[in-house]
Amino acid sequence: MILYFSGTGNSEHAAKKLEAQLGDTALNLAYYIKNDIHKTIHSEKPWVIVVPTYAWQVPHIVTGWLRQTELTGSHDAYFVMTCGDGIGNASAYNRAFCKEKGWTYRGTAKIVMPENYIAMFDAPDLETSKRIVKAADRIISRAGNYILQGGNLPEEKATLKDKILSGPINTGFNRFYVKATKFYTKDSCTGCGLCENYCPVNNISLKNGRPVWGDFCTHCMACICHCPTEAIEYGKTSVGKVRYTCPED
Repeated sequence: MILYFSGTGNSEHAAKKLEAQLGDTALNLAYYIKNDIHKTIHSEKPWVIVVPTYAWQVPHIVTGWLRQTELTGSHDAYFVMTCGDGIGNASAYNRAFCKEKGWTYRGTAKIVMPENYIAMFDAPDLETSKRIVKAADRIISRAGNYILQGGNLPEEKATLKDKILSGPINTGFNRFYVKATKFYTKDSCTGCGLCENYCPVNNISLKNGRPVWGDFCTHCMACICHCPTEAIEYGKTSVGKVRYTCPED
C-alpha cells in the first residue's frame, strides 16, 4: 500500500508513478488527515510512505497520523521522500519510527524534484520543472524496482551537517518559522475557497468572502501555489515568485 501526502503535487506524482509500477494502491493522506480519519488500513504488500521533505524530516503531521492509525498486514516499510535538494538525516528518524511502529525498515529513497517552498526559496520556471521531473522519474523507477524485488533501498551515509539539519534545525524551524501569520490576500482574491479546500489541516476559513488563516499550519504551500489568481502572498518573500504545482506528464 502506498500512503502519500502532497501539497503542490511532487509527492503525488511520485506516488502515482509507483502505483503504476508496483501495481499497488495509493491513498492520499491529505484527505485522511483533513477529515481526521483513522480507520484501520490493511495491506499484504509493503507500506510505501511517499512524502515531501519538511525541514529534513518526514512532515510531522504525517508521522502524527501514522501513530494514531492502525496499519495491519505487512510489517515492511519503505520511505520515498521528495525534496528540492536533500533529505538530511531523515533515514535515521524513519528507522526509529519503524521501530516504534513495529515495522521492518527497508530504506529511504531521495527524489529531487522542483523546489516548491516559496516561503523561503524560488520555484523554477515550467520548462526547468519539467526537466527536473523527467530526471526524477528515473530515480522513482529505480526505487520501485528495489521495492518490487523486496530489497532494501540504497542510502547515502549521513554527514554531520545532515544530522544537524534533521535534528536541532528541524526542531527550531518547526517551532519558530512554521507559522501562518505572514499569509495574506491581495485584492485579486475572488473568494473561490480553493485555499480552504486544499488546506490539509483545516487552518483556513472564509470570512466575508476572504480566507483567514488560523494558528495551525504545516507550510505545505498548497494554498499559495494553487490559488488561481495568485492572490495569496507570504510576507514579502513570495512577492513576484513563480507559483509551483507539479507539471502534468
